[in-house]
Amino acid sequence: MSGLESSFLTTSSLSFPFSNNKRSRVQGTPPRRSPFDIAPIKRRPIVIVMASPSAGMQKLLQVGTKIVGVGRNYAAHAKELGNAVPKEPVLFMKPTSSYLENGGTIEIPQPLESLHHEVELAVVISQKARDVPESTAMDYVGGYALALDMTAREIQATAKSAGLPWTVAKGQDTFTPISSVLSKSNVPDPDNLELWLKVDGEIRQKGSTKDMIFKIPFLVSHISSIMTLFEGDVILTGTPQGVGPVKIGQQITAGITDLIDVHFNVEKRKRPGSC
Repeated sequence: MSGLESSFLTTSSLSFPFSNNKRSRVQGTPPRRSPFDIAPIKRRPIVIVMASPSAGMQKLLQVGTKIVGVGRNYAAHAKELGNAVPKEPVLFMKPTSSYLENGGTIEIPQPLESLHHEVELAVVISQKARDVPESTAMDYVGGYALALDMTAREIQATAKSAGLPWTVAKGQDTFTPISSVLSKSNVPDPDNLELWLKVDGEIRQKGSTKDMIFKIPFLVSHISSIMTLFEGDVILTGTPQGVGPVKIGQQITAGITDLIDVHFNVEKRKRPGSC
């Protein structure tokens, strides 16, 4: 463990480790918070951050507007789902309301009995990016995180067959569990990171970002030519092979080797008024 005391930038379902909110501590009574107020949260022992977040990182996710997912960015994963290897990035959108803090509970909505796990490297944008050339794209990257793109595979399959978007399959509350953010300076080689995921201690996914079809500079450039990226926006860069179901009562642990770990429980989403 790093021995660092973490504080988190908090929404209703998401926390990020950043600086403490001194105003709340001094006043004694926490004020009404906006979605991006900072509140102290302690004791996240599963998270291993090898370097302290910088002041710039504290600002980064306060203003994020969207999550851009990249599908089929690992050839082996595309093949395991019976998909062709794409000639250009397959993009989809997820709302920031789908974020879930480390240690939280992934909720399986009714009437589903399982979701599929997809472990991914998340790229966090540091400044407004529009029509960015690939040669300077990394100047717009502020940091990285470990994220899960939870997917209701049955819903996605139905949407695919009907030519519909994947929003319902991938954008529901708790469907983007995410770690704390590592600054770019602490991840010198993002193209050579080992990603892994276990379910109840059994390894399910293990792969390297070196196998990504479309690398980070190209993704930033390509996406910024389609839509403007803003500070705090996140790009999910795709998942390696080994995706599979996770069911009620199971636990997911995942990480970037030697950098960060996360853990999440999986439960059924309760209907309003249910016990």
